[in-house]
Amino acid sequence: MATSPTTGPSTGTVQAHVSSLVAKSQQALQHGELLCLRASELSASSAQSAADMLALDAKVRWITNAVLEQLQLAAHVAKSIEQKRSLLEKQVEEWETLRNQRADALDAILESLGTQVVPPEFHSSSPDSSPFGSQQNSDGEHEDGAPFGDPDPQPGQSPTETLHRTRWKTLRDFVDERAIEDVLDTIESDHNALDDVLARTADYPESLSSTISVIRRTVPVELPLPSVEDIFSSQETARTKMAGQLESLVQHLGEMEGALKDILAGEEFDDEDLQAMNRDTEELPVIVTELEESMASINASHEQLTVAKRLAQEHLDTHRRTLDDLDELGDIMYEMLERQEAVETESTEHLVVLHHHLVTIDDLHHRFTSYQYSYNRLVLELARRRQYREAAQKIVEGMLAQLDAMTEEERQAREEFSAEYGQYLPRTCVSAYRMHPHGDIDGDLLEEARRQVTGVEHGLGASQSL
Repeated sequence: MATSPTTGPSTGTVQAHVSSLVAKSQQALQHGELLCLRASELSASSAQSAADMLALDAKVRWITNAVLEQLQLAAHVAKSIEQKRSLLEKQVEEWETLRNQRADALDAILESLGTQVVPPEFHSSSPDSSPFGSQQNSDGEHEDGAPFGDPDPQPGQSPTETLHRTRWKTLRDFVDERAIEDVLDTIESDHNALDDVLARTADYPESLSSTISVIRRTVPVELPLPSVEDIFSSQETARTKMAGQLESLVQHLGEMEGALKDILAGEEFDDEDLQAMNRDTEELPVIVTELEESMASINASHEQLTVAKRLAQEHLDTHRRTLDDLDELGDIMYEMLERQEAVETESTEHLVVLHHHLVTIDDLHHRFTSYQYSYNRLVLELARRRQYREAAQKIVEGMLAQLDAMTEEERQAREEFSAEYGQYLPRTCVSAYRMHPHGDIDGDLLEEARRQVTGVEHGLGASQSL
């Protein structure tokens, strides 16, 4: 490898050139060592970041599951409140249906009462009389007449002569409309009170569902963690490569330092040797660049772990705020459940009262139905009594006519008897037959008299025939 002094570069020039190569090699080695040291530090930091990231992710997952369970419980509470409210609302709707049926039936009977007129003689004689007033059951008072007025109105008081039927009162005129309105107003007032009670928790299900949705939206989405195994594998590959490259730098520096020692020892190098050293030195930037690339790869994976750790920490912080929101939501739900329970108790009490009002409406309907039925039976009873009176009157009139005829016949018989036989009887006998009825005469005497009369009549008949 030695060259003649006449053809090769001078020893000083070669020494200076090799010294510069040694300096470049040392610089490249120092830079490589720094890169490898930084890579080692990043690898160690990556391991810690990976451990922290996995620990944070475990906490986030645990808290996420806990949050979701709490939200599911809150949703169940909201659904429970909604179901309880739906049950109460269904009971109210059923009551309203019954109320409408009862009210329609009451309106129907009232309208029916309004279409049935009452003759004025049923009420005109006494302003206080009404079908709801006191009624006497004595036949002496009501026989053959109206139950509320004059039994035999004068012709001048006849409704056909004084009033048109369109001006007659109806059965409804005797109904206390104000009392009915008071009852219905009371029912409506109690119904409104129940609506007010139910309105206290009307927005609870929707409010809870809205709050749950808000909290659910704040729950971070599942964090896509980088693969620790892949990162460690890539970093290990990069470190191995950097170690080999660093070893090349050390070897190159050793060669350059050896060459410099040889030159200092008087050994001469030809151009070919110098060119070879130049080529090797020119490879140093490439090696350093590869080291930097490996370092960048390790740093990128480290940064990936750092970002994942930071995101996991942010998720954890978000979860902590979510837990605070859940604690507040828990207090709100507890208060809601207490209020809903109070609403259920109070609503049940109101429903009991409202159902009692339905009984009141039923009583009114039964009362007015019985009132109309009783009035119609009264009209029929009066017609029956009138027929009875007329029939009895005809019988009495017939009997009186028959009695008059019998009396006249008896009078004539007595006059004929007195004219024919009175002149032959003593005065005492005349007084006797005028004063004593036939029942005072003994039967044997009557029989004897009949026998004698019969004998005489036969004798008279025989003589007359002769």
